[in-house]
Amino acid sequence: MENNNPVIEKIRKLLALANSCNEHEAALAASHAQRLLSEHNLAMADIESEQKPQSADKVEATVSKTLPKWVRYLSAGVCTAFDCQAIHHPALGKMTFIGVGADVQVAAYTFAYLDKTVRKLCSSYIKQHVTDGTPNRQRELMRQSYYLGAVSTITGRLREQKVQTPITPGALVPVKEGLIKKAMSDMGPIRTLRSRRSYIDGHAYEKGQQDGHRVGINKGVTGSKSSGTFIPR
Repeated sequence: MENNNPVIEKIRKLLALANSCNEHEAALAASHAQRLLSEHNLAMADIESEQKPQSADKVEATVSKTLPKWVRYLSAGVCTAFDCQAIHHPALGKMTFIGVGADVQVAAYTFAYLDKTVRKLCSSYIKQHVTDGTPNRQRELMRQSYYLGAVSTITGRLREQKVQTPITPGALVPVKEGLIKKAMSDMGPIRTLRSRRSYIDGHAYEKGQQDGHRVGINKGVTGSKSSGTFIPR
């Protein structure tokens, strides 16, 4: 591990910054730390002097009180990619991300970035394909279909990314899962929602899938400006 000492020190400093009161600074620090962990095949146990993490961390994000299906799918996909869990609080309009170490900071940041990006893309699609004469019901069907298509592609890409660059070494997986499970149980009973069958506008869904391939999913991990660039056609 001697060759990695400078890297470990850098990651420790970034993790310290991840606790900053400045949300933007904290998110960037956490994302850079996660990138270095992945690049150097390090686990949080390596950073913490081979001590196992003692508890899970929580990060809150502001969301709507009623979550559309596509937002639930997006949060689930992001959590899977970064070994976290998320709980929605309808009465508060909040979502709590639960994870260990830098994972949870990166997950929350990535979710916020992807949520904002997909909404912008959908707005552009609606402006181009909806006329004043389009019934409101059809307009909303197109909107939700586009969202679902985009998210299906993005979450698929996140799964592929995790296979190529796992977030957690195998030995640490049960430790993280146990800490997250305990943190969730400490929050009290959790209500599980069942998704209803969705009606889909084929063209909008397909266009969403296509645009989903052009979203820079690494922006949430690296903080790179270029990786998140999207130019509508």
